[in-house]
Amino acid sequence: MVPVVVLIVVTVAARLAGAGVPYLASWPAATACGLAAAFLIASTAHFLQPRRAGLIAIVPPWMPHPSLVVTISGILEVAGAVGLIFEPTRVVAAACLGLLLILIFPANIRAARTRLHPAAPTTPLLLRSVIQVVFLAACVVSAL
Repeated sequence: MVPVVVLIVVTVAARLAGAGVPYLASWPAATACGLAAAFLIASTAHFLQPRRAGLIAIVPPWMPHPSLVVTISGILEVAGAVGLIFEPTRVVAAACLGLLLILIFPANIRAARTRLHPAAPTTPLLLRSVIQVVFLAACVVSAL
């Protein structure tokens, strides 16, 4: 839930700052900043215990090497966040992060349906789905 709050607060703050900072003078740029901040916050769970163990627990059983999957997805979140900040890479970063959101959604479904680990995410599926749509929409806006 924290990443969606970060997305909204940083996006609005960046847009308000856009009055004096030309780089932030558009909604796509401000949204890219908010999205980058949200993904940086979210990525920390991929590397720090106990949240890492919770993320490993929700990786669907058909995926090989759950620990590696969590590490790679965390690295991709950081790389995508960095890519969002630079205008020449913003569109590609937003598209790749949107794809990543779609690819990791089965883990969110699994987490919502079963309490697999004390540190696993527990957001109800309907709310998690709405959050995913908000993040996907932010990816689209960032790419404009």
